[in-house]
Amino acid sequence: MSGIAIGALALVGAIVLIGLRVHIGLALGLTAIVGINAIVGPVAMMAVVTSVPYEFAASWELSAIPMFLFMGNLVFHSGMTDSLFRAARVWMSRLPGGLAIATNFACAGFAAASGSSLATTISMARIAIPEMRRHGYDLGLATGVVAAAGTLGSLIPPSILLVLYGIFAKVSVTKLFVAAIVPGVLTALAYGAMIMIRCTLRPELTPMPDERASWSEKLAVLREIWPLPVLVIGVIGSIYSGIATATEAGAVGAVLAFLIALLQGRLSLATFRTSVVESVQTTASLFFIALGAILMVRLMAFSGLPQEIADIMNAHAVGPWQLLAITVVVFLILGCLIDPMGMILLALPVFLPMFESSGFDMVWFGILIVKFVEIGLLTPPLGLNVFAVKSLERDIPLGVIFRGVGWFLLCELIVVAILCAFPGITQIL
Repeated sequence: MSGIAIGALALVGAIVLIGLRVHIGLALGLTAIVGINAIVGPVAMMAVVTSVPYEFAASWELSAIPMFLFMGNLVFHSGMTDSLFRAARVWMSRLPGGLAIATNFACAGFAAASGSSLATTISMARIAIPEMRRHGYDLGLATGVVAAAGTLGSLIPPSILLVLYGIFAKVSVTKLFVAAIVPGVLTALAYGAMIMIRCTLRPELTPMPDERASWSEKLAVLREIWPLPVLVIGVIGSIYSGIATATEAGAVGAVLAFLIALLQGRLSLATFRTSVVESVQTTASLFFIALGAILMVRLMAFSGLPQEIADIMNAHAVGPWQLLAITVVVFLILGCLIDPMGMILLALPVFLPMFESSGFDMVWFGILIVKFVEIGLLTPPLGLNVFAVKSLERDIPLGVIFRGVGWFLLCELIVVAILCAFPGITQIL
């Protein structure tokens, strides 16, 4: 059997195993090991298995992941998230759909200190959905805005997915973080505009709260949210100014979050221990998946499958934009089957060589990949963010939540179209 056939079978086998609920890292790793053994033999396979995972795990850039996770966990467990939502609610509650808009921008703010869409979704769902339900908001809108705005954690820096993409694609993580700022803000603004327009046309979706906050209350609540701007400036500012690399900025953010929680008197031993344990557990899970993916990358290199696909596309005059359309379809399908980490790590070994040969800017492509992952987090039947919300709001039918995110998927498609039509948006900063 040719190397190309072995590579294709391994890829299909990995997808089948993932569909059967085998752990993603195990599915990728096992099929890759079997494929490498079939192509180069057991001796060379053992050399790859013993060296490649270690070389990857020892990568200096990967140390940013536990740091960003620790920062986000400290922000959540020390209660900073509550202050962020309270401030957004006080300032925006009088707008049409004000609580939903407040939830949207609170998610964007927390995403800048989290790096994870799932963490953003769960954190804000616990705070925002009960508040919107208390005010009689439409359940589809209340749950949909949390599920959709939670995806901003995948895009707005510091994004763990962008860190992994940068390592796999050999692209500067700093450039990716800077490039993601405008698309992230644009997505949040698109969500907010859609909510306001929809609630203006259908005011019954969002009854107007009775209370009105005075200017003294509005100014007072701003004093509670100073930690988040400090964290954002500390992390993004240190990267943008050149003081720190993206990896070093993770440590900057973790130290800042620790000091802020300490100064505010919110850092108990239990909070610190919980933040550390959750960060270690999530890091171990992410690394296990990534190690399986790096073995799949090596298998793809041995098999020559990505280059074969690129040659076929060139022979059939498949242009760059047709390739991009194919990528969108593939990610929509993968989004129905596996989680975001599996999506990006399964697809990159195949798509990266083709996009590099097509002449696309790999920073811009990285932002698009994460946008495709965001869409996959919301699409049925899996829709990981939708199920995260469902796990907290068990009495709300799953169909109601999926109906609610439909409007936000429309916004995502508009933002993706803008990024494709004006790729320079990722280079504004």
